[in-house]
Amino acid sequence: MAQQKKLVEEITPMEEDFARWYTDVVKKAELMDYSSVKGCMIIEPYGYAIWENMQEILDERFKELGHVNVCMPLLIPESLLNKEKEHVEGFAPEVAWVTQGGNDKLEERLCIRPTSETLFCEHYKKIIHSWRDLPKLYNQWCNVVRWEKTTRPFLRTSEFLWQEGHTMHATAEEAKAETLRMLDVYTEFFEKVLAIPVLRGRKTESEKFAGAEATYTVEAMMHNGVALQGGTSHYFGDGFAKNFGITFTDKNNQLQTPFQTSWGVSTRMIGGIIMTHGDDSGLVLPPAVAPIQVVIVPVAQHKPGVLDKANELFEQLKAAGLRVKLDDSEQSPGWKFAQYEMMGVPLRLEIGPKDIAKEQCVLVRRPDRNKSFVPLDGLADAVKAELQKVHDILYDNAAKNLQARTSIARTHEEFLDIAANRPGFIKAMWCGDPACEEKLKQETGGVKSRCIPFEEENLADTCVCCGKPAKHMVYWGRQY
Repeated sequence: MAQQKKLVEEITPMEEDFARWYTDVVKKAELMDYSSVKGCMIIEPYGYAIWENMQEILDERFKELGHVNVCMPLLIPESLLNKEKEHVEGFAPEVAWVTQGGNDKLEERLCIRPTSETLFCEHYKKIIHSWRDLPKLYNQWCNVVRWEKTTRPFLRTSEFLWQEGHTMHATAEEAKAETLRMLDVYTEFFEKVLAIPVLRGRKTESEKFAGAEATYTVEAMMHNGVALQGGTSHYFGDGFAKNFGITFTDKNNQLQTPFQTSWGVSTRMIGGIIMTHGDDSGLVLPPAVAPIQVVIVPVAQHKPGVLDKANELFEQLKAAGLRVKLDDSEQSPGWKFAQYEMMGVPLRLEIGPKDIAKEQCVLVRRPDRNKSFVPLDGLADAVKAELQKVHDILYDNAAKNLQARTSIARTHEEFLDIAANRPGFIKAMWCGDPACEEKLKQETGGVKSRCIPFEEENLADTCVCCGKPAKHMVYWGRQY
């Protein structure tokens, strides 16, 4: 009984305490556990299964575009990191250092990778010699360490899992095209797989990645009006290549410097799913990445034929390529309903003696608890159709939240009022001066530029901060 109570006990309502609600969900759904190292987490099997599904889908997309996976070292010599001044300065506050090996002090400090641009550049210098060696389309799946002061499971941890793509190209045009192509991949993944609508655009100079010429981002809106940077894609130009002495001979036998990109997403996407789709009953998972897409709950399973039919349906759905679980445990159906709702399973299938007699079953969608009676004949197709409906419902709900959480400010006073009273994105004009960015951030206690969208609106002629002529429309907001 104690275990049963633990699994289905009440979750803090999100409107009462969103941060506590989030922690309740990640813990009660057994996505993670805290480790003995502050800021580091243990990703439990159910949470890791979500990441594995994300990884599989993205990895397939990368490989379709010609990328190959590699594995770089965990440790970076300090001298190597220092070859790119702007890059190392940007990461210096977050770097963890190894200073001793065994009982001996190291002659040179080793950085635990916060990102791997320098490692890739060191390798590219060895393997790129001719135009025939380009492009190099590399990606790696790994863990990185950034020594964060404030942490929250999945959203901001000192160690996290991610993928980081690093590519080299013969021309700036090819590298810029790659940067935007990968941003398109992330956009499609968030919207078509995770059911999360995103804003796309370019980061301001103050917010771009350290060492990049341009950083592009996909930005999502969480249920509580706080933004989440979902993924970024960076164009480096030839700056890294020059600092590392990477050159190649072109078709005219002339020595040239290649152009570089990098791009990545991480386990913070799991946090994004929780805060975009979750409710007061727990997780709500998009079907494409849910470890269990449909759970079969037998009703009155002690009666003849019920478990036999449940097993038959399990095999049928499994053969159709669905991730399905049959729960034939001794727990009551009501307990199972609450348990799998809390785990965010997109679809529940109920089967009992009356259903068997009518050659039907009951399908219940997680987001809206819609219940439908479905014939057993052609069940796999019906289940797949319901899973698509789950995705569509999640996306539509998230899109409505995004729209409701987006405001327009045309004056300084409007901007400050919205920032104080209406959580979400603020669309406002900007002169392009970083000083205005910083002033708005200080005045609002943390509202920052999120991106300059690809399609800008002319909301006003002047900057919302200083009143000078505006150069860009910017989305602003608080962020995780």
